[in-house]
Amino acid sequence: MTVAVPPFERFYELHKGEVLAFLRRRAGRERADDLFQETFLRALRAYDRLEHGEHLRAWALTIAASALVDAARRERPAGELVVEPAGEDVRPAFEELAPLTDGLPPKERAAVVLRYGYALGYDEIGAALGSTEAAARQAASAGVRRLRRERKALS
Repeated sequence: MTVAVPPFERFYELHKGEVLAFLRRRAGRERADDLFQETFLRALRAYDRLEHGEHLRAWALTIAASALVDAARRERPAGELVVEPAGEDVRPAFEELAPLTDGLPPKERAAVVLRYGYALGYDEIGAALGSTEAAARQAASAGVRRLRRERKALS
């Protein structure tokens, strides 16, 4: 049985708090508001193409994660050297994974970043990618294997 897509206003009301909290944890208060607006603008643009109302939480968080990655790329020019302060690494996990996963096929990259950068479950990743939990698990596993082979080839 397919779950109907609720009106956008209801979707927004149900998920705005969690999306904002997620963005504040990952980007800080100052950047979170802009990223929040970007997330729901992207969601609104794609909303009429949704085929069902299942896994909307994962879908919203995936859009937010994508907005975070895009913003990080815009703010840091390619090839710029980043010097980390001594002590604990303060970069969010997705920023660490972004340059490592750039060479992966899109589905594998998304699965690896969502799993290891955002700690989403495979069911949520599958929903976000428009596939199954098993396919999400396989994509993440294939991506990690590919990264290991590339790393081994470099050493």
